Amino acid sequence: MLILAIDTALDACAAAVLDTDENRVIAQESQPMKRGHAEALMPLIGRVMREARLPFAALDRVAATTGPGSFTGLRVGLSAARGIALAAEKPVVGVTTLSAFAAPVVSESNEHPVIAAIDARHDQVYFQVVSGNGTALVAPQVAPISEALLAWRFGPPHLVGNAARLLADRWPEHAAAPFKVDPQPAPDIAWVAWLGAAVNPETAPARPYYLRAPDAKPSQDGHPVQTAAS
Repeated sequence: MLILAIDTALDACAAAVLDTDENRVIAQESQPMKRGHAEALMPLIGRVMREARLPFAALDRVAATTGPGSFTGLRVGLSAARGIALAAEKPVVGVTTLSAFAAPVVSESNEHPVIAAIDARHDQVYFQVVSGNGTALVAPQVAPISEALLAWRFGPPHLVGNAARLLADRWPEHAAAPFKVDPQPAPDIAWVAWLGAAVNPETAPARPYYLRAPDAKPSQDGHPVQTAAS
């Protein structure tokens, strides 16, 4: 199976082509980026497809991160994924950023729990907790940092995500210290591709994954203006 994976949910613009038959990523590119995903994405995808030496019609599936993440960034990536899938007449699937952060850690079969966390601003985080074998311990949610820190009860965790350091800096003194702190501005695009290959298109739709309503404020003409992450 040939998968084109796209990620613009957080602070990177990335794409990769995975060949599951060869068990390897055959082309990928990731650029650190807080803004400008809309202008950068399609040229980046073009370079990745040329490196892979594939036409879009050769793809079997397109995958994109669905959030939580930047309101604008999510729409850039999902719109591109849907457009490419529609033109190539291929299925498109969605992968959450939290699962993409956790997946490479779980693949190591570590005995420690994994907390994937994304900064939601306003002293909150999006997070989920899974055991070392991937079993869900705390479902994906948005909560105050103080509530996320209650996950200390599962044992010394592997913290991953762009809020990993934020949690580590406020880790309870009475709890065992985190096993590892792995702050990443965005998921590894290769793992977005692998998850995209594994999910069922019928149960992993390519639409924004919101854990809370986007922050917005009214503009002068009365229409809402997006101001914060999803």
